[in-house]
Amino acid sequence: MSDISILAPVAPLRAEQLLPYAALVQWTAARRLWQGQTLAVDPAVSFAAVAGGGFRVPCATGVTLMPMRHPVEAALQARTLAAVTGHPYVAGFGPGARSFQQSVLGRPYVSQLTATREYLTTVRSVLDGGGGPGRGDYVHCDTGLAPLPAPPVEVGVGVLRSGMAGLAGEVADVAITWLAPAAHLRDTLLPALRAGAARAGRPAPRVAAMVPIAIRRADRDLATIVLASNSAHLRLPHYVDMLGRAGIPIDPTDPAGSARRLVDGDGFLFDDLDGLVKKVRAYVDAGVDEVVLNVSGVCQTEGAGAALRELETLVREVAP
Repeated sequence: MSDISILAPVAPLRAEQLLPYAALVQWTAARRLWQGQTLAVDPAVSFAAVAGGGFRVPCATGVTLMPMRHPVEAALQARTLAAVTGHPYVAGFGPGARSFQQSVLGRPYVSQLTATREYLTTVRSVLDGGGGPGRGDYVHCDTGLAPLPAPPVEVGVGVLRSGMAGLAGEVADVAITWLAPAAHLRDTLLPALRAGAARAGRPAPRVAAMVPIAIRRADRDLATIVLASNSAHLRLPHYVDMLGRAGIPIDPTDPAGSARRLVDGDGFLFDDLDGLVKKVRAYVDAGVDEVVLNVSGVCQTEGAGAALRELETLVREVAP
């Protein structure tokens, strides 16, 4: 049976905003607490503060953006969190949108796959005690970290389409998806992932799927709750392309219609509890190892308390 984990539905400005969600991981069947990238507070710093507050739970990032930090710093940060929490840590990375690469680096990566390969292999080499692979097209690294006993770090990568899935199969420990329907994972991403692993002569990496979800109720408007958590993603070309390939046409000029199609195509799970249990099970049946419940739409529309109650209910119903 797959693990059920939770995504912190807030972009915390203070560590105490994360504590209830860390407590949920500590006291329920939820496996791990995830955070995404924010430009408000660094997720790794938030995790360290939560651990300092007494909640040393398994943590993960899915995903932090490669242009923001050198792979040596990324490796050091991930290993530090493994040591501080006392648990294996999942460090997920991704290149981000081309517009973000342009804004930080001055130009986008010419090859998203080459840049990601160099970044992931450098982080892995540094974590394993090596000095990095030397000079590449995007990464230069001839140094390493001082030895430190710590739980292991899994290096993950954000995966939307088959090219990155194949790369994840070759070099990553975890493939991390966002907004990808279970059918897209089953029919496109997992076959590409396994093919990449076969090319590299290694086992296929674990798969963690970030799944936006909300319990359908009479007082909840579908479009409002979907767009509260995903409106930015539905404007980004790489998400629009991925969802189109998954059979969900997204029109950035028609957000309400796109939200309805996202729910109809099971990119956003919006149903009663029995329906949600079946839809989460579809991810498990597709081959996903860790389903990460994302109730940020509930949090944005109804507040952190409602999001926490939603997660408590969902974990109780869908966790093994």
